[in-house]
Amino acid sequence: MKILVETSARHVHVTKEALEILFGEGYELTVKKMLSQPGQFASNERVTVVGPKKEMPNVSILGPCRSKNQVELSATDARSIGLDAPVRESGDVAGSAGCKLVGPKGEVEIDEGVIVAKRHIHMTPADAQAAGVADKDIVKVACGGEGRKLVFDDVVIRVSENFTTAMHIDTDESNAANGPKEGEIIR
Repeated sequence: MKILVETSARHVHVTKEALEILFGEGYELTVKKMLSQPGQFASNERVTVVGPKKEMPNVSILGPCRSKNQVELSATDARSIGLDAPVRESGDVAGSAGCKLVGPKGEVEIDEGVIVAKRHIHMTPADAQAAGVADKDIVKVACGGEGRKLVFDDVVIRVSENFTTAMHIDTDESNAANGPKEGEIIR
């Protein structure tokens, strides 16, 4: 089964409370572009992520708002601003690095929430069944462009009726594989 591979660039997820501190009371995210996962979007709003060494301006906020603040960076991004961000599944932020987020109206200090997202495949139940995998399985995926083919190991399967089937890798991983557009689960 061929699977769409998408590069997930650095981004931030914020709570409604954080959004209002960063952009002003009653503020709502505005849609720049819908993403492949239903209901998810890249917003027009941007923040600066501040680490101990330096800051990273113009980081996109993905919507809609979430129950926890989370910053997803590549390992290269995290190191460049002085953070030791663990590789984790989205939402698993306990004990992870913290940072400051700066918006046009205010700042939010987060004690934890900076991660390097674990490579993963969002799958519909039907596609998971067809591929012979289940939620939380760990697989290998072969992909890559000319001269940069590789096999990604430790890819977690995430199954939900609310998903569209697609693999997400970060910019470091995408660059290593020459910007792959599709992959195939191998055993």
